[in-house]
Amino acid sequence: LSEEWGAPLLLLYLLGLRALVHVSHRQLLRQPSVAGPYDFSALRARGYLNNITAIWPRTVGSPENEVLAVNYLLEQIGAIERETADAHKISVDIQRPTGSFSIDFLGGFTSYYANITNVVVKLEPRNGAQHAVLSNCHFDSVPNTPGASDDAVSCAVMLEILNTLSKSPEPLQHAVIFLFNGAEENILQASHGFITQHEWAKSVRAFINLEAAGVGGKELVFQTGPENPWLVQAYVVAAKHPFASVVAQEIFQSGIIPADTDFRIYRDFGNVPGIDLAFIENGYIYHTKYDTSDRILTDSIQRAGDNILAVLKYLATSDKLAKSFEYRHGNVVFFDVFGLFVLAYPARVGTIMNYITAAIAFLYLCKKVLQTKTRGVDNLKKVFTAFGLTLLSWFCTLVAVLTVAVFVSVIGRSLSWYTHFYVSVFLYGTAAAAKLILLHTLIKKFFYKNMNKQYLGDIFFDASLMIWSIALAVMTQKGLCSAFICTLWVAFPLLAKLMIHREFSQKGATMKFVMMYMLGMFIPYLYMMYLSWTVFEMFTPIMGRSGSEMLPDVVLAGFIVVITLILSSYFINFIYLVKSTKTTLVTLSAVFVVTLVLVCSGIFFPYSSDAANPKPMRVFVQHTRRRLHDLDGNLVKSDSGIWINGFDYNGISHITPHVPEVNDTIRTPCEEQAPFCGLPWILPVHFMFRLVKNWYLPAPEIIPRKPIYFKVLSKDLISSNSMRLSFEVTGPSHMSLYLRPREGSVLSTWSLGDGVPVASVGGDYFVFYSRGLQATPWQFWVELRVPGKHPNGIVSLAIAAHYFFGEDHKSPQLSALLERFPNWTFSSGWSSTYDLFVF
Repeated sequence: LSEEWGAPLLLLYLLGLRALVHVSHRQLLRQPSVAGPYDFSALRARGYLNNITAIWPRTVGSPENEVLAVNYLLEQIGAIERETADAHKISVDIQRPTGSFSIDFLGGFTSYYANITNVVVKLEPRNGAQHAVLSNCHFDSVPNTPGASDDAVSCAVMLEILNTLSKSPEPLQHAVIFLFNGAEENILQASHGFITQHEWAKSVRAFINLEAAGVGGKELVFQTGPENPWLVQAYVVAAKHPFASVVAQEIFQSGIIPADTDFRIYRDFGNVPGIDLAFIENGYIYHTKYDTSDRILTDSIQRAGDNILAVLKYLATSDKLAKSFEYRHGNVVFFDVFGLFVLAYPARVGTIMNYITAAIAFLYLCKKVLQTKTRGVDNLKKVFTAFGLTLLSWFCTLVAVLTVAVFVSVIGRSLSWYTHFYVSVFLYGTAAAAKLILLHTLIKKFFYKNMNKQYLGDIFFDASLMIWSIALAVMTQKGLCSAFICTLWVAFPLLAKLMIHREFSQKGATMKFVMMYMLGMFIPYLYMMYLSWTVFEMFTPIMGRSGSEMLPDVVLAGFIVVITLILSSYFINFIYLVKSTKTTLVTLSAVFVVTLVLVCSGIFFPYSSDAANPKPMRVFVQHTRRRLHDLDGNLVKSDSGIWINGFDYNGISHITPHVPEVNDTIRTPCEEQAPFCGLPWILPVHFMFRLVKNWYLPAPEIIPRKPIYFKVLSKDLISSNSMRLSFEVTGPSHMSLYLRPREGSVLSTWSLGDGVPVASVGGDYFVFYSRGLQATPWQFWVELRVPGKHPNGIVSLAIAAHYFFGEDHKSPQLSALLERFPNWTFSSGWSSTYDLFVF
């Protein structure tokens, strides 16, 4: 086999596969959609979207969210209701629930909400319906952002679906409940209020949740169930433009991605099965000021509307919805085939298929090893030697590339690929490929010095087949539905090998052999590239908001190495068939070295303010006032400053040249005696940020016009060793409560959640509070088991107030500082206070 044509041919093969994947991902609609009178219209939905996003930011508790957005939704629903066909009737309810729950998201915390807003619409047959399918979106946005993709576009899609279904003369068998929830960004509060308190929630048998982790593109089905394979089947049958993956489901539910959706609430608190969809493209501007309606393509809205309308209509006319409990058992393997259709089958069927495939592969390997009885043991040793050398080469490659990633991070060039993704491929991809080829070239030259090349090629193919067969058996035994990928990587290569065995054994590595071999590998390689690109599309932007603890270069380099090893697994044998690898090694090494030099020089700046395609750095900035009191109520410490959090590994290193006073001399130490280090965390994400990457710039004291009021209502001795403390708090719409039992004390119960306290990472307790436009004072109690003597008190309790809107939103000093931040940052700023008490 000649390197001169073999290497370019393989490169063209992989580039061709990549081009097909690109076309598949960018094709939003399989054919142009023409909206009839009872079809979804993206243009009407875009009108809704533009009007919703014109009201921003829609922060929970603000007039924009609680009044303006609600009034707009009610106006549109009223207009739709007036044109509803005789076959249907529409009911509308404004729910303002108050409640509390605990959740193990972000390390674990408790949530309390008061008087938040849900707009609930029920479309049902004229004679009513006993059962319902729920469609959920949220119209609130994170502070300081327009929230077009997250989640205004979903609410616009739901309004248009309501409009379309209500005008159709076709009667529905079941009701469709449209929940426009007004407090999802406050960690899933409004959905909890609906599913646990609303009268209509009792009739819900299934749901569809519309979410976003990016801005536009295709909406991915990334969670289904739990169990209830009939729901996946409904999507398979009804969706016009499918995009779904059980791999995404298993990745998301593993907790690797620091995010959650209302799916969890309906599943855990309502015991209702459902389908979770999210836009995943361009996550770089998710939760930023750039998340505007003009960035969402009309075709993206159309495909989402077509899919969700079709699935809702299917469920609302399905007999299975009423008897969903009868179809509950069993998981399902599902994946789309390049956006054309979805393959779905029961997990138990997948288990049988997987074990059969693995067994056939092992039988093939056994036959190969034992084909000559006299040399059986020798053949076995050679196969296992090749198996071990392949795994060793993989390990060495991973270590080498991760070493490069650590080096790049240490010298301050992390995220050089954030704006230019191809840089990561040229840096880490070429390093992985070069290292792998070099290792096997050396093995071939020194370990297999005089062995037949054809035999070596055969043995290393068998070694790769053995690795994939073992992986298939292990993943199947672990119950992972994603094991179907391994089935592809065992079945198709084995079929290809059997088909070309005669050609290879008689004539060796001819052009015909290479072409037939590549053709046989087409399906697994194309699907793996399709899947890996989806994973990169989701994960790469997340590296810009994953905190300062994680080295993003190491994570991305690890992904690239794994993909490189997978894609090379059935081409390692070519290294043993080719006469030389010198040109390939020199080319790959040259690309790697040049890219590394350019990265080290800083030519690839991580962030971009390009108006068409921004990739900003995220920074949270709070002008805060801190007051720490001792057991006697004396003020022992008081300060005021601007607390700065960079949301990625780079911290403020790129900001300092633009704002010199924001530098490493103002790093803040932890207040050890105070819960959560004496800092006003809005959520318990402290574990994602190293203390050496928190900055506190001294600033004049802020005096909120609407300060927090915190008072003790009572102290009651419940028993000889149990004390109950009752409190009342009034303050802004967002507050955080931090609680730390003192030495010897134990927090045994409280009036929050289900009564069982849930500790956050580090052992402190975190309570997230939010309210609607108005609410009664927040009253709660905590009960502690206390030692006989407690001279230092029994509990430290701190309360933080967060001013996300209104007259206390930003101080003049904060606004002035934010204006000096470079335009490639998205700096979300607000004022806050932190008060600590000891009891």
